[in-house]
Amino acid sequence: MNREQAREKAIQLVNRMTVEEAAGQLRYDAPAIERLGVPAYNWWNEALHGVARGGTATSFPQAIGLAATFDPALVRSLGDVAATEGRAKYNAAAAHGDRDIYKGLTFWSPNVNIFRDPRWGRGHETYGEDPFLTATLGVQYVKGLQGEGETLKAAACAKHFAVHSGPEALRHHFDAEADPKDMNETYLPAFHALVDAGVESVMGAYNRTNGEPCCANTPLMKTLREDWGFEGHFVSDCWAINDFHTGHMVTDSPEASAALALEKGCDLNCGSAYVYMMKAYEKGMVTEEQIRRSAVRLFTCRYMLGLMDSSPYDSIPLEAVECPEHLSKAQKATEEACVLLKNDGLLPLDADKLTTLAVIGPNANSRVALVGNYHGTSSRYVTVLEGLQDALESRTRVLYSEGCHLFKDRVEHLGQPDDRLSEAVAVAERADAVVLVVGLDETLEGEEGDTGNAAASGDKLDLLLPECQRRLMDAVLAVGRPTVIVLMAGSAIDLGEAAEKADAVLLTWYPGARGGRSVADILLGRVSPSGKLPVTFYRNEQLSTMPEFTDYAMKGRTYRYVEEAPLYPFGYGLTYGDCRVAAAKRTEAGVEAEIVNDGGMDTDEVVQVYVQNEGAAHAPRNPRLCAFARVRVPAGGSVKVALDIPAERLKVVDDAGISVDEGTPAFWVGLGQPDARTSELTGHGAIRVE
Repeated sequence: MNREQAREKAIQLVNRMTVEEAAGQLRYDAPAIERLGVPAYNWWNEALHGVARGGTATSFPQAIGLAATFDPALVRSLGDVAATEGRAKYNAAAAHGDRDIYKGLTFWSPNVNIFRDPRWGRGHETYGEDPFLTATLGVQYVKGLQGEGETLKAAACAKHFAVHSGPEALRHHFDAEADPKDMNETYLPAFHALVDAGVESVMGAYNRTNGEPCCANTPLMKTLREDWGFEGHFVSDCWAINDFHTGHMVTDSPEASAALALEKGCDLNCGSAYVYMMKAYEKGMVTEEQIRRSAVRLFTCRYMLGLMDSSPYDSIPLEAVECPEHLSKAQKATEEACVLLKNDGLLPLDADKLTTLAVIGPNANSRVALVGNYHGTSSRYVTVLEGLQDALESRTRVLYSEGCHLFKDRVEHLGQPDDRLSEAVAVAERADAVVLVVGLDETLEGEEGDTGNAAASGDKLDLLLPECQRRLMDAVLAVGRPTVIVLMAGSAIDLGEAAEKADAVLLTWYPGARGGRSVADILLGRVSPSGKLPVTFYRNEQLSTMPEFTDYAMKGRTYRYVEEAPLYPFGYGLTYGDCRVAAAKRTEAGVEAEIVNDGGMDTDEVVQVYVQNEGAAHAPRNPRLCAFARVRVPAGGSVKVALDIPAERLKVVDDAGISVDEGTPAFWVGLGQPDARTSELTGHGAIRVE
């Protein structure tokens, strides 16, 4: 049913509840009200890159990998996969009376925060550093999750509203300060786009923004409800309302925190603060009207999902989970997500000429490194080692060495430091080529409380790999065999001299539970890599000149404001073809371009259009992405593509946070940014179009 119909039903139901019953429904673990036929419902579920934490589900690449696809249609189809599997799992669980956490249809995804600083541990949950790319992909994931009918297939959530990107260790008491320009140019656009797309819920962040906690923030709530017309429900991040009196010190008790959050418009509490709602009510700190208002919003969502009666999705069977079609889409996502950072001609590997292949490194046979965080469970995992073994079975001998621990100085507790190093060197010496698989996993970058890294918070202290991995890379590369480094990580990593010495570098992100198969296919040339970086890869030494991690001003951050040439630019990525933009021209709707592939392999490419408002005082320092399209370019052939550019994308944001027409828009069309570093790395520049 539509929102208006659902709201009417919700009002009728909530009016039959006592105040205490209505207040109980504002908790994430809402209890049953048997006398009214209301079943228990747990609102907490996750689907960042496939249904998470609730058992078996199809596993996609981590969200940052999905961003690297630059493929909105694919991202939307993956949202639909998650919704379908969520329904299948909900139907099966509910049939057995199971209404536990991670079993519902309200998915707290996607994360559309801006990955502004490469140290942020949760950055790999996002769609990168660009507001336009983030908004475009976030909207499509929401549409995929929620479906197109009047009944929501699942409910999506835009999080974490609104200025939130670390440091993780400070999030429970930190005040993120952003001026009107940065708010409206960088931090708010993706949320606005998702609200316009009909996202059902918005989650408030842990931190304060400009002085007020995000889950009780007057300006943010006004923007959301009054300016944007948001009609869904607002949920707190988990235990964030407790931070009001334990971290932010804006209240002095749990009931005061609950009252403040409810008054400001937080309908649903993930955590324990709303357990005190009736105490706050009895003290006159909240009104019955406020309690019922939020309960109506929550039951409007439950009716829109068909949870209170029936829905067109009730017949989706459990067999839909990990069905061949879904696994195929996940595999396609991994193929499109991997970014080729360097290739001196080693890739693709020629299986016919490989007698022995060495696969070395702590992530080579790691399941943890496949899945990132907020992940589900797969019925099968395929690591990079296993993918290569399967692909080369009976043709090539594959030798393996772990090489080193992920971050400790030894693998075995009783061993000496570097206890796997000699084995790795010996394996490399016996091989025709080496695949060196290094990187991070969710134990080294992620959410505060979920990781055990040096910062004890989830954030990175620098952009280097752990020392044991650096020693491994040095030792293996010193052997002198043709070597490709496969980097599994969710954020910017500086490999240093190892990247210079290696013949190729392939970035796979966290490629999904069966991602090793796709990685093997790329390494062996069955698929051309075509991913593009959704974040800037900085040199480690650039951290010393970047603003402080706690500084939320955008100056000096991301490709739009960076002043020094990066290691690898936003939008960069090589293929096994040799593509370039041969011609481009303005059209009434935007830009038309011709892409030529002078190489010998068919490949996907991502055409990118950047705009700079020349003469504008308020434009970002560097040209910004305003359109993109993924195209297939045959070897020796060409394709033409038209890209629409609405006038709204050509505006700039002034110091007051207002979008204005300013300057003269100039466009560049290329396969990356119109910067010197991209031209240097690719051998092709972007074409300027007036």
